[in-house]
Amino acid sequence: MSPQDLSERLAKMGTPVGKDAIAQWLEDAGIRRRQIRKDIPGGEHPDRDRQFERIAELVSQYETAGEPWFSIDTKAKEHLGLLYRKGRVRGNRSFEAFDHDFPSWADGVLIPHGIFDPKANLGHINLGLSHDTSEFACESFRRFWNKFGHRRYPDATSILLTCDGGGSNSASKYIFKYDLERLSDSIGLPIRIAHYPPYCSKYNPIERRFFPHIGRACSGMLFDCLDTAVSLMRGAKTRTGLRTTVAVIKRIFETGRNATQEMKDNLTIVYDDLLPKWNYVANPRT
Repeated sequence: MSPQDLSERLAKMGTPVGKDAIAQWLEDAGIRRRQIRKDIPGGEHPDRDRQFERIAELVSQYETAGEPWFSIDTKAKEHLGLLYRKGRVRGNRSFEAFDHDFPSWADGVLIPHGIFDPKANLGHINLGLSHDTSEFACESFRRFWNKFGHRRYPDATSILLTCDGGGSNSASKYIFKYDLERLSDSIGLPIRIAHYPPYCSKYNPIERRFFPHIGRACSGMLFDCLDTAVSLMRGAKTRTGLRTTVAVIKRIFETGRNATQEMKDNLTIVYDDLLPKWNYVANPRT
């Protein structure tokens, strides 16, 4: 019931009160318009708490040793072109978009793969132009490491990546582990993976400390061309020091790849004794 509705009802009862006064009373009482919060988990895995403890333990170990750890994930796909995007921006004119959001009307797609360094409070986005695959996710990190990561951590002897257990970094897909080993070979460092349990991806630091700021920087703006998207995302920052770098990966990634039996047989992934499905290390083979 709105303040106007309450004002009209009180007037009928013989107690006229203006809607503005009612709105202020409600505000003072902590009664205001609120959104529904997505806080109820869709399920709970029996090993949930143990895995959270393991992730906290690993993060502490890596930070104490001065080793790098990163939170990674792929943000929702975006469309290039004059397709509507939610949000509002200040301006002296309105922006116009197509009256229907048909993907076929887009000029292309953007696959934003994020890499967040919680300790340094620095984020990076690689914008893919084809598909969100395990090969894309690993190539994204390889490019990030070769351009930024190894300069920030020149003495690194191991890397920790925290991520959810689905999508391009699926905990159950051998093809991700295969591509991960190739990534480890390429950068010459062991890569430890720690997956968040099912229904818990929102606790991955990138989801809370980086992606929301990317969303705000782009809110209400059309991605009319690739340069616009890159420029907007680079503008994601906070007063507490968050800064963002952005790059584009133009390579086309093949979908539908599955690990062959030979790939599986040749894997040298080292699994932890504790919750091995979520905790393992890829070591360079060369």
